[in-house]
Parts: sequence; structure tokens; C-alpha cells
Amino acid sequence: MSGINSEGFVMNWRSASLLAGIGCLVGAVATITYGGPSTLAWTLGIVGASAAVLGIAPEQLFVIFKIPELRKKILLTLLLLAVYRIGYYIPLPVVDQQKLAEKMSAAQRGALGQVLGFVSLFSGGNLSTACIFSLGIMPYISASIIIQLLASGVMPSLERLRKEGESGRKKLNEITRLLTVPICAIQALVVVNQLFRPEDAEGGGFGVLAPGYTDRFNILWFGFAAVLTMTVGTLFLMWLGEQIDEYGIGNGISLIIMAGIIARIPDATGTLLIDSVTGKIKESVFTLGGTTGDISFEKILVLIFLFLAVVVGVIAMTKAQRRIPTQSAKHVRGRRVYGGTRQFLPMKVNAAGVMPVIFASTLLILPYFFFSLVDSVSKGELSWAHSAAQLFQNHRSWVYNIMYVAMIYVFTYFWVAITFNPKEIADNLKDHGSFIPGYRPGKRTADYLERVLMRITYVGAAFLAVIAIIPNIISSELEIPPAVASFYGGTGLLIVISVGLDLVQKINSHLVMRNYPQLTDE
Repeated sequence: MSGINSEGFVMNWRSASLLAGIGCLVGAVATITYGGPSTLAWTLGIVGASAAVLGIAPEQLFVIFKIPELRKKILLTLLLLAVYRIGYYIPLPVVDQQKLAEKMSAAQRGALGQVLGFVSLFSGGNLSTACIFSLGIMPYISASIIIQLLASGVMPSLERLRKEGESGRKKLNEITRLLTVPICAIQALVVVNQLFRPEDAEGGGFGVLAPGYTDRFNILWFGFAAVLTMTVGTLFLMWLGEQIDEYGIGNGISLIIMAGIIARIPDATGTLLIDSVTGKIKESVFTLGGTTGDISFEKILVLIFLFLAVVVGVIAMTKAQRRIPTQSAKHVRGRRVYGGTRQFLPMKVNAAGVMPVIFASTLLILPYFFFSLVDSVSKGELSWAHSAAQLFQNHRSWVYNIMYVAMIYVFTYFWVAITFNPKEIADNLKDHGSFIPGYRPGKRTADYLERVLMRITYVGAAFLAVIAIIPNIISSELEIPPAVASFYGGTGLLIVISVGLDLVQKINSHLVMRNYPQLTDE
């Protein structure tokens, strides 16, 4: 017995975990195949996946929990994200949730369902269910974008705050929080008005008020309560994100959005593979060349291949950068020579992140509502308005996708132009006694940086365009619902991987400070 060392015990424990995980996953598949309880199937699947991950995870992953400070940060972050998910299921008052679910289910394939799905994807909320976190974190993101744009040269006072360092950043954060409140109130008022208005021809709303609360007093009182609840819910999410930033690990707002995306993957998988009537795996899954609209075996293989290709491509492009060599000037002090070292100025290929896709998608949503309003007001007499509305509604058409790609290119260059200032970078290099070999400090360096930025931004915009239209292509060619296609390729996957890479990088920084091996090799 004394011959068993701790390493052997760890290896035996991990092997047992892997075997148990595989057994649970097999049990989950068998339960779904033979029509067992869905709750049991999902429980076995989650437990099996967790146990299998523990069995095959690298040893560095367990080192994380040996560091008390890092362990506390991770556990606090998980706790705050769990609070966010709990609030996700707290409904608004006097809303008939069953009636709302029926309406949202009927609208899934229409333009309204696509709009709601898009907003929910980027906000961490869910406008398809009336809960306290329906708006998600999108109002705060909108306020942040507005302040960042204004501080990039539009308003000199905000630009001065941006250049003041930490104190200026705190003031800008305060302004962003204050701006979030009216944005929340306006968006909540629009949502509640749409929910509470009657669904007849004159109202044009959803009419999902619970029976007995349709009189004017209850509509006004509970409408005010719903607006206040949704506004406070978004502010609470904003506070959760700030607590994760300060006491947890990773970017709080990004982690909330990522958690919302990941939480929808089981529903998307169930929609893809499970028959809603029988509760079993669809028979077409085990056949080749299924009927139109059904998922078949070859479609699953194509989805798996595209998923892996998108994951590899996103990781490669997210970490890709152009390294520009810089040389620091030599300084002679006494008999010693300082400086003269050769370094690199990294410029990310995808410097704009996911923001251009958000802007482009939002801008292409607005024309649909405009032309639909014109068509509704004219009572169908203006055929061109109806045709234009259908054009912007159909995300599978080539015209829409071409406009989508063009808008992504426009907003990618626009976003990079306001966030990366070549002249400011050139001045900083000059102030620190560094220069780019072959280019004089000052204007020539700034011009060179701008030329390089324009070239790599073109590649970054092409990458974003491909990632953005992949769900549309999958949905059109494979005849898969858009809600499913968006989770196995596209912007949602881009967000999850980008946030995951940032989280791993921050964990690595803690490990390096304590002389532990990193989770990944750079």
C-alpha cells in the first residue's frame, strides 16, 4: 500500500472520472433514444460531460484551485453568474407567460423572432420571455458605445476626460451609468407597451395581460411596476458585471453575455435533434438524405465540420496580429549604454472585435420596421413598401447578405478609425525615444501605421463578414432553423471564443506571477 504515490492516486481518480463520464453520456443518449424523461437525460448529459472534462483536463487546470486568491475569484465569478441565471427565470407581474410563449413560438421563423433572437444574443437577456432581465445588458452596452464615440473627438470635454488616465476613466464610467438609466426606461416602456396593448386591429400589441387585470388602473399601475422592474434589472446586471470586474476574474459584462449564449445551446440542440412530440431523437438523424426540413446524418456531419472549422478560424484570427518592429534609441551614461533594444508593436488583425457585426445587424433591422410601417399605414396600396420589407426580412437572400457584408466593412473601418489613432501612437513612440526602422518619427511613422492598419483591417473585416453570414448560409442551404444555426457558427460562437480566450489570458497572468505553468502556450 505504501507503494502508491500521490501521482498514481490522481491518475486513478481521473481515469475513474473519465469512465464515469462516458457511462453517463451513454446513458443520456440511451434515455433520449428510447423516449425516457428529458430531465433525466439532461442531468446525465451534464454530469457526464463534467466528469469527462475532469478526466481529460490538463493538470494545469487543477493548479488553479491550489491558489487561494485565484480560487476565490473564480468561485465568486461563478456565484454571480448563477445569480444572473436565477433572475432570468423571475417573471414580470400580471403577464400571461403561457400565452406569450405561444406567440413567441409562432413568431420564431418570422422577422420578429429573428430580431428578438439577435437582441437577446448580444444582450444576455431574453425578450421572448417577460422576465426581470428581459433587456439584458444591451442598454449599458449602448450607453458605452455612445460615450466612447463622443469621447473620440466629437465632444472635446469627454475627449479630455479620456486622456486624463484613471480619474478620467472613472468619470466616463459614471456618465455611462447615468446614461444607461434613461435608455433602460425608454426600452422598457416600449417593451411593456407592446406586451400590454390589446392584440386587436386597433391595439396592434401582444395582449398578454393576465385575465382580471385588463382595466385601465391595473394597466397603468402594473405597467409602471414592469418598467421599473426591467430598468432596475438591467442596472443590477450592470452592478454584477462591475463586481466581477473588481472582485472576480474576467470582464463582467462579456461573461454575462457569454453565459446567456451558452445557456441557450441545450435548447438549440434539442430543437435540432429531439422530436417535440415524442421526446425521442428524430428518426431522420439515423438516415441519409432526409426529407425537406429534417435533420439527417450527413447534415450533422456538415454541421460538426463547420463548427470545428469556425472554432479554429475564430481562435486563429482572434489571436492573429501584425508585429511591427520598433527600435529604442541608445543612451550613453558614463561607460554604460542603455536602450537600443529591438521590440515589436502588435496590431491585431481583428481589432474591431464583434462591434461591426452588431452595428451592421442593427442598421439592417431598422429598414424592415420602417417599410413595414409604411406598408401598414398605406393598407397595402404601396406594393414597393411591402416588397422592400420582405427583402430586409429574408436573411437568406443574396441581396440581404451582400448588403450585410458591405455594412460590416463600413463599420469595421469606422470602428477601427475611432479606436486606433496612428498619430497618437507615433507621438507616444517619439516621446519614449522609440522609432520604426526606415521611417522618421512623427508624420512618416503615422502614415506608415495607417497604411498597415488599412491593410490588416481589410482582412479582419473579411473574417467578420464570413463569420456573420455563416448562419444564414447554413440555414438556407441545410434548411436548419436560424436559431439553431446561429449557435453552431457565427457571431455567437465568435463572442464565446473571444471571451474565453480573454479569460484564459487573465488566468495565465495569475499563474505566471506565482511561477506555475500556463493553461495554454502562447
